[in-house]
Amino acid sequence: MTQTPSVHQRRRAPTATELQEIPWMNLLTAQERAQVIPQLVVSDPQPGDYVCRVGRPVTYWFGVVSGLLKMSSDNENGQTMTFTGMPPGGWFGEGTALKRESYRYNIQPLRPSLVAGLPVDTFHWLIDHSLGFNRFVMNQLNERLGQFIAAREMDRMNKPEMRLARHLAALFNPVLFSGVGEVLRITQQELAYLVGLSRQRVNEALKVLEMHQLIRVEYGGLRILDLNGLRTAQFM
Repeated sequence: MTQTPSVHQRRRAPTATELQEIPWMNLLTAQERAQVIPQLVVSDPQPGDYVCRVGRPVTYWFGVVSGLLKMSSDNENGQTMTFTGMPPGGWFGEGTALKRESYRYNIQPLRPSLVAGLPVDTFHWLIDHSLGFNRFVMNQLNERLGQFIAAREMDRMNKPEMRLARHLAALFNPVLFSGVGEVLRITQQELAYLVGLSRQRVNEALKVLEMHQLIRVEYGGLRILDLNGLRTAQFM
């Protein structure tokens, strides 16, 4: 029986088009890009694969070129807790890479995806040499802090509409996920995994958000109409 190659074994060099999808690339000088581009790799994780796994040492700093990933962890009872989703344009794990720690979370695709990886040694080289890259990482860390503070608040929300609204606001964050734009390609089942609700509850909550003109459900995804409204809306 032939064993399927791992995500790491399927890695390859990125194409010119894929390089254009990396949001921090245009912040580098020509010399920095020449140093970094040969080190970048991409791979195509499928549902069931792991991009990162709890306890594994950090080897790359990762970003989503296309598709959708989830960050999760299993508690002592074996139950999976999903922290957040990561749509296109999102780069993650900079804190782990900075400290060269082992991962404290799992990263898995919810659908066939394309992920880019920057070797951790190259990541540290950029930290030491590139002002533009440092600013990008600082912005990432600042936004990430706000995201996880908001996640703690979401844990206390009992209303499905409010939970869904805040999760969608996080997925549309223009700093963390520059590749999303105004339309997020996501299914109701994928939203259910991320939000921790049933697909039926997600469907009902989407109708409420659409009624309040916060989103518009389109074929294959959602269009953002009022990002600030998703962040602040209260529902009776």
